[in-house]
Amino acid sequence: MDSCVTRTPRRWKKVAYGGMQPGFDDNHTDETFLQEMVMNANVVKRDMLKVMLDSISISQYLCIVALVVTVWTYTLSSTITSSFLLILDVTLLASGFFILFLTANMLSFILLLNYVIKISFFITGLYVLSPIYHTLTRSISSDSIWALTTSLIILHLFLHNYSGSTIKAPGALENPTLTSNISLNSSIVASLLIASRLPSRLLVFAIILFSLQVFLFAPLVTYCLKKYSFRLHLFFSFVLMATTLTCVYQLHKLLFVVLLGLMVFVNLVCPYWLIRVQEYKFEINGPWDEAKLCFNITD
Repeated sequence: MDSCVTRTPRRWKKVAYGGMQPGFDDNHTDETFLQEMVMNANVVKRDMLKVMLDSISISQYLCIVALVVTVWTYTLSSTITSSFLLILDVTLLASGFFILFLTANMLSFILLLNYVIKISFFITGLYVLSPIYHTLTRSISSDSIWALTTSLIILHLFLHNYSGSTIKAPGALENPTLTSNISLNSSIVASLLIASRLPSRLLVFAIILFSLQVFLFAPLVTYCLKKYSFRLHLFFSFVLMATTLTCVYQLHKLLFVVLLGLMVFVNLVCPYWLIRVQEYKFEINGPWDEAKLCFNITD
């Protein structure tokens, strides 16, 4: 008696390796392919208050740069003397090291002493090179210097790392990025251009030292301060904003309005804008996504 054998159709199954399955194309998918699709799985819902508090770091650094530009302006107009600048440099340096020593957990006394020795050599070299910086742009017109300085400061603000520090903080795992290094270099060049327009070599040394302390040292100090205590970070930021607005108002009322409007835009308009844009974010995940490592490959 003949036996009749019926073959059931071969079912397709998803395989990661092994090549093509018999009877199916290499790019074949069945009706179960979209069942694993997940929508907005990694979308983080942001809180308006938290975004506003996080944006304070941006306004804080805007105020720091505004204070530097204010000191530059007063120095160029001979309102600030070299003695005042040197006292300001010593005060900022001592205050910065004191804050770092109190807030940085990985900063020991030996490491702090090593920093002091390196900075002493750096200041000595800066003083020796100040006559060269004094005559660096003698053949360039003042209008070109002002335009180039303004462009470099804007580039510095645009590429600056507002969430960290260009100098690697003690205990930090991440290294500075390329954009943050470009931002730092642009601020240093702008400082040299301004210093080359000053009348004396001592003023050149004092203003370059002041600028480098702020652009190199201030982000590190504010980063360690924020890691140590967020409330202390907020208190320092609000005091800095009030001081900056007062100084800029005495310098020029139009600049005061521009700075105040920029701070309102950064701290109020941008967070509200970000929250509203989040409503239109649409993300899909599924079996077509690339595999991602769940561990650090360097460990």
